[in-house]
Amino acid sequence: MTVAPEPAGRTAEHLDRGPLSRDELAAVVARDIPRGSFVNLGIGQPTMVADHLPADAGIVLHTENGMLGMGPAAEGDEIDHDLVNAGKIPVTELPGASYFHHADSFAMMRGGHLDVCVLGAFQVSERGDLANWHTGAPGAIPAVGGAMDLAIGAKNVFVMMTLFSRDGTPKLVPECTYPLTGPACVSRLYTDLAVFRIGPEGVTVLETYGTTVKELASRLDVALRTLGGW
Repeated sequence: MTVAPEPAGRTAEHLDRGPLSRDELAAVVARDIPRGSFVNLGIGQPTMVADHLPADAGIVLHTENGMLGMGPAAEGDEIDHDLVNAGKIPVTELPGASYFHHADSFAMMRGGHLDVCVLGAFQVSERGDLANWHTGAPGAIPAVGGAMDLAIGAKNVFVMMTLFSRDGTPKLVPECTYPLTGPACVSRLYTDLAVFRIGPEGVTVLETYGTTVKELASRLDVALRTLGGW
C-alpha cells in the first residue's frame, strides 16, 4: 500500500488563511488517503471524510457494524434507517456493497486487512500513543467501541482533532494523561492548525494553516521537526 503523500521539499505554511474548518479538515484527510485503500472511518468527525472521497479513487469504506462499500451520508429520500454506519448515521451504499456479521467485521479490523482508519482523539503523544475513549472526568461515559481493534489492526492510523482544547491546553502532548487506546499507533495527525507525521523520528510538521511552525513550537511541549530541516 502506497503511503499518504507528503508535501514536496519543505514544510508548507499556509498563512493566507485561518485554521481549517471541520469540513476543510475532512477534505484534507480525504486528499491523503491513497487510491485503492480499504478504510474505516471512526464515529464523529471522521465520518465527514466520506463526503470528500473522489468517486474514481477506488477507496472502499468499511464499517465495524458490518458493511463494505459505504457511500456518503444519506440525505432526504436516500435515508433508510436500516442502513446506518457504526455511529448510527444513515448512509448510502455504492455499487458492489456487501454486508456481513459483526464478528466478521472485527476479524477484518484485527487481521490487518484495513489500509487506513481515521479516528478522533482526546490526546496523541509525540510517540504516536492514542487516547480517545475516556477522559477520566467524573460522570464521563467511556466509549471505546472498536477503536482499540482499529488502532492495532489498521496499517495506518490517521487522527482528526483540534490541536488545542477550548482552554488552550495542547492535545498533542509528550505523554498521554488519559487512558490509552493504543501505544505508538498513530502515523498521521490532522488538526485545524497543522498536519503532522508521527513516527520513530518524532513529530514532523508537514503543513500549517493560519500559523507558523515557530508559533506552534511556542505553544506545544513537544519537539517539532520540519521537512527540509528548517
